Amino acid sequence: MKHQESLEELLEAPEGEHYEFKEARNNYDFEKAVRYCCALANCGGGKFILGISDKRPRRVVGSNAFAQPEDTCKRLVTKLRVRVDFQILHHDGKRILVFEVARRPVGLPIQADGISWWRDGDSLVHMPPEILRSIYAESGQDFSGEICHGATVDDLDSRAIETFRKTWGEYSGNKRVANLSVEQLLQDAAAITDDGVTYAALILFGKRAALLKYLPHAEIVFEYRSSEASGPAAQREDLLEGFFNCFERIWELVNLRNDKQHYQEGLFVFPVSTFNERVVREAILNAVSHRDYQLGGSIFVRQYRNRLVIESPGGFPSGITTANILDKQSPRNKRIADIFQLCGLVERSGQGMNLIYELAVKEAKPLPSFQGSDGYFVKLTLDGQIIDKRMLTLIKRIGDERLEAMTTDDYLLLSALFHGKGLTDIDSSRFEHLAELEIVRYTERGIELSDSGVTLSSDFQATVASDRKKQILSFISNNDKATSSQLAKITGLTQGRVRTILQELSADGLIVKIGDNRYAYYAIKSPKKDSN
Repeated sequence: MKHQESLEELLEAPEGEHYEFKEARNNYDFEKAVRYCCALANCGGGKFILGISDKRPRRVVGSNAFAQPEDTCKRLVTKLRVRVDFQILHHDGKRILVFEVARRPVGLPIQADGISWWRDGDSLVHMPPEILRSIYAESGQDFSGEICHGATVDDLDSRAIETFRKTWGEYSGNKRVANLSVEQLLQDAAAITDDGVTYAALILFGKRAALLKYLPHAEIVFEYRSSEASGPAAQREDLLEGFFNCFERIWELVNLRNDKQHYQEGLFVFPVSTFNERVVREAILNAVSHRDYQLGGSIFVRQYRNRLVIESPGGFPSGITTANILDKQSPRNKRIADIFQLCGLVERSGQGMNLIYELAVKEAKPLPSFQGSDGYFVKLTLDGQIIDKRMLTLIKRIGDERLEAMTTDDYLLLSALFHGKGLTDIDSSRFEHLAELEIVRYTERGIELSDSGVTLSSDFQATVASDRKKQILSFISNNDKATSSQLAKITGLTQGRVRTILQELSADGLIVKIGDNRYAYYAIKSPKKDSN
């Protein structure tokens, strides 16, 4: 910092998270300085300034505190384990001492004498628990992988363990699993380690008494409500036991009142369950894998006639939002997620939500909703009511082979196209994959969803075609002798579709084809020069 500029900046700086002013005319208590520097580091780093009044208008009063700032700096670093620098300024013969404190490391709160200090207005306070949890979550700390001190293998339920053994063995095809001792089975699954029993083991296999002792809020509460009215549920069960003991029971409770809906295709009538078993299971697995077990509160599964609401404590994991939930994975309890994957309850960690969305489209139901979620709870609503039976007919005509080739984005695009919603937000480049699968096709009237009677406007068709043509023209402009095979590779289209677009561009006089057959390439057509 330069002398005059720095002084002006300091005098105008707002005291708060990043600045702390003390007059300290003669001296200042070192332990208080440590606490203030600790709070500055936890709040993102800042300056601890001695010799300037904290009240506005600020005045330079000068400070004789910490006569040997080099030594003080070293002591602060030793205490806090973060970088601390200092600078001495002078104004009208008065000394100003500035300690500059670096921000804390990612995922690690700074402590002074065992306390993580925090700023609350003008006061120093212990860091609030919710802030502490969010900091630990930054580095992906896995609570479920930590050791539950005091718990032993005797706290785990043999029935839950054997259910896991059977599920793992059947899924993996590994016959060795059936003959492993309990300890070796759990060791191989990383549910226990040489250091002890993990919280994951307790959550998945724990006896009720052990959960009551070590993790009493790790229960799943099921409620059936016949109406929206408040008051006692028509049925309620509190399931405080190892998850492998209660997983099937949760589905049994939901399925007790799982009505059938019907749609007709020709002479045949097909049933569709209001609550899809796989969707319900995936949603519950997701809640168990992602909830915050350091927060009080239980997972609630509330069933109404046509919808299921699953609430889990902890808000979304760090970095996850409703906007990126299908593209980004960040399991809060990785050890639990890994064990679920090991025995095939989930195909791949983080993919359960994609499946939930895809099945909603396949069954012509509303997409999952996270409305009502906040920083403390995730609220997932699964609406089981079929909204358009014509969509079911379209899905059936597409057939399993083409459905298998579709991505989650394809499903969402198909739904948007069918219902005519959100077309202005569609990335038109995604459209081509559905065209290649012959799920949509170009017609004189516009773009048609095959065999559905739904036709999109010619304006949307023009937008799709225009964007693809721009991509191809850009490649030809920047590459000599561009071939159709190269263009197919960079666009992801078939060569047949590329050749059709190239013919259109050639007819428009924008490109020229040079050569024949497999030796042909394309170039931008040069404008003709005027003759004199």
